[in-house]
Amino acid sequence: MQKKLHIKVGDAVKVLSGEHRGQEGKVLSIDRTKDRAVVEGVNVIKRHTKPDAANPQGGIVEKEAGLHISNLMLVHNGEPTRVGRREDKNGKLVRYAKKSGEDIK
Repeated sequence: MQKKLHIKVGDAVKVLSGEHRGQEGKVLSIDRTKDRAVVEGVNVIKRHTKPDAANPQGGIVEKEAGLHISNLMLVHNGEPTRVGRREDKNGKLVRYAKKSGEDIK
């Protein structure tokens, strides 16, 4: 069974600690085994790559590296908020913003 996390792919998040504290971006992917997420435009590293079919020139490529999920906070309506879970009227579990009490899409 997969772990339940407070963020999902596509969510807007803010970095809480570390070198990139305060930066915001969209979650591109999540690695549930390592508890890490890749956030668009945050924690960009330079990777030296060999030439291949996709990149015939090779060279230095900039790409985003993962951040630990505990260092990320969901941004809802432009404001960082904690996330809770509750049942809606159909009995389905939905995420909600604890700051405003609104359901998150």
